[in-house]
Amino acid sequence: METLWSADEPATARDVQEILADRSLATTTVLTVLSRLERKGLVTRERAGRAYRYCSVASREDHVADLMRDALDAAPDREAVLARFLGSMPAAERAAVRDLLG
Repeated sequence: METLWSADEPATARDVQEILADRSLATTTVLTVLSRLERKGLVTRERAGRAYRYCSVASREDHVADLMRDALDAAPDREAVLARFLGSMPAAERAAVRDLLG
């Protein structure tokens, strides 16, 4: 996902493989991961000649916000979770949350 989020345009499996060259991944491995991400609704694909180009459905920030909502939804006491989360944040981040809340 990091590779797709960082890309300026949709990427093929080979593009992703080249960006991750230091990991020595086979094209089939990259295709498998991209297919799984598509099934999970995290990426979409479009035909580009014989290959597909993949792009993320949501931004990194939207994805993380969704994960945070999922975690809160799983908690029986949302207020307690929020209190612990905010309590674990550095003062500057808590100030940023206060500013965002207006």
